[in-house]
Amino acid sequence: MGDAALVQEVLADAETSRLSLAEKKLFAFLKKVNGDSPQIGPPDIQALHEAGWTDEALYDAITVCALFNFFNRWIDATGVHAMSDEAHRLAARRMAQGGYLRNPE
Repeated sequence: MGDAALVQEVLADAETSRLSLAEKKLFAFLKKVNGDSPQIGPPDIQALHEAGWTDEALYDAITVCALFNFFNRWIDATGVHAMSDEAHRLAARRMAQGGYLRNPE
């Protein structure tokens, strides 16, 4: 995102952060995806459409959320050791510069 302060605001409380109203609605929806997904229905999607989100954007957001949940549970259950904050920063820099491939062709 390029703004560490904004990231900290969102992590502390997305609703009071400087995110746009559309982004806040998406974050609230993703909170529901994480904690109460059986209760998601057409009104939830309609509100996001009204905020400007497309079906494709919602599909992507739900998929990313679901994959993070999967990987976190897999890592927790298998005992894989967490990376340090510094290792995450280095990996983020590498991905920002070269994408997800380690040896791009």
